Amino acid sequence: MTKVPFWQQKTLEEMTRREWESLCDGCGRCCLNKLEDWDTGEIAWTNIGCRLLDGDTCRCSNYEHRQKEVPDCIGLTPDMVRKISWLPPTCAYRLIDEGADLYWWHHLVSGSPETVHQAGVSVRGRTINEKGIDVEDYEDFIVVWPDQVPEGAR
Repeated sequence: MTKVPFWQQKTLEEMTRREWESLCDGCGRCCLNKLEDWDTGEIAWTNIGCRLLDGDTCRCSNYEHRQKEVPDCIGLTPDMVRKISWLPPTCAYRLIDEGADLYWWHHLVSGSPETVHQAGVSVRGRTINEKGIDVEDYEDFIVVWPDQVPEGAR
């Protein structure tokens, strides 16, 4: 008898803290700075990573205290997953909430934290750190790839 994985049988609200945290695929896309048009709500992604984003691991370098160090860092909750329009299309939280399954490269499926990078989903090697970049210059760093599913990731 095959055991059904927790993400296929639980809602986001039903998950334990450990299960919730394990859903993060480590892509780092949500840690990219985004620009929002106040009139239309349209989101423009940049390749500028949060100052706490480790560009090699694609993880937060101070996860436990990130919201103290970066006041506009948004902590995900099931409600926030439903409200945030900019979660990447590959985001496990978004996928589970929408009733979809995880992609083959997600570490809970593949068994390896490296497959997110191998599939071209992560931000590894594609970002610059926000330190030293003026917010007025963010428009010079707009990219479209964070809002797309790479071919090799399907």
